[in-house]
Amino acid sequence: MRQQIIWNEAFGTTFLNKNSLSISTVSGVENLDEGPDIGLEGELRPLVFDETLHGKRLDLALAELVPEFSRNYLQQLIGRGSVTVNGALSLKPSSRVKVGDCGVIELRPTPQSQAFKPEIMELQVIYEDEYLRVINKPAGLVVHPAPGNWSGTLLNGLLAFDAKANLLPRAGIVHRLDKDTSGLMVVARTRAVMDALVKLIAAHEVNRQYLALAHHPWVGAALQTVHGPIGRDPRNRLRMAVIDLKQNPGKSAKTDVHLIERSPAGCLVRCVLHTGRTHQIRVHMASIGHPLVADEVYGGSSAAGMKRQALHAFHLSFIHPMIGQEMVFRALLPLDFRIALEKWGLSYNLR
Repeated sequence: MRQQIIWNEAFGTTFLNKNSLSISTVSGVENLDEGPDIGLEGELRPLVFDETLHGKRLDLALAELVPEFSRNYLQQLIGRGSVTVNGALSLKPSSRVKVGDCGVIELRPTPQSQAFKPEIMELQVIYEDEYLRVINKPAGLVVHPAPGNWSGTLLNGLLAFDAKANLLPRAGIVHRLDKDTSGLMVVARTRAVMDALVKLIAAHEVNRQYLALAHHPWVGAALQTVHGPIGRDPRNRLRMAVIDLKQNPGKSAKTDVHLIERSPAGCLVRCVLHTGRTHQIRVHMASIGHPLVADEVYGGSSAAGMKRQALHAFHLSFIHPMIGQEMVFRALLPLDFRIALEKWGLSYNLR
């Protein structure tokens, strides 16, 4: 049975057909267990290594003695001089402990340890049931905590939005959008659904389509399929590039690019992903001579009022892993994108 859900941004409503599932609106924020709270000053915790830990690496032993923290976090504390064993500073995670050893660990808060905490923020949820929800992510919102963005991410918002998210890896996030890309994302609410969605994505059974505004008038066929392996740009490790797999490590990538409308200034295209590589559409569009508007990383520049890369994930569809229905979601273009189209004399109606 086909189910279609259309998010109408102009009216802020969701329309479903008669056979669709019901939608429950979530407006409140539930109290969450924020996990270990060591405070801003830190905590000194004694360590006693018994016979079960004899001969183990220090970081592995600590992971058993302080199980509420990740091994990666504990390795950082070791490297920062926060662990002593038998009165001596221990700086090597690989050092071995012996039965009868005693020590102290100072549990200092790090940006990473504080990253996975709930933060109240406005999230545009266009669909949800007991298994999953679909979110229309605005441009400017980072998906996961990372260096430079340890807070204020979608993950932080999900942790405050839904108590179930606190029980899932990455708060149920199964795929991502770049910070300045807007549009649809599906988020799991149970571990079983999360695992199922990951498998669907890996099997290319989640259909993701994007609208992109690109520089330069379109020439040639209205459909171009771009086959271009993607890896780190050997000349600039901070960006990706279409590379030669014989010379550089990378992964195969395929994008279908459909022309929607063209103008003397540029073109509006619909991109369909067959793979999900980092910056795939941005890299592939630049490789065929049409960098995205305002995507300065890949050769674009600000135009038509756009201040961020002109890329919007407007279509998302998949078979619901628990119910078996086809779920189809579409999100209208955000305001900045619509204004840019108008300035370039282009138009697009969601169909």
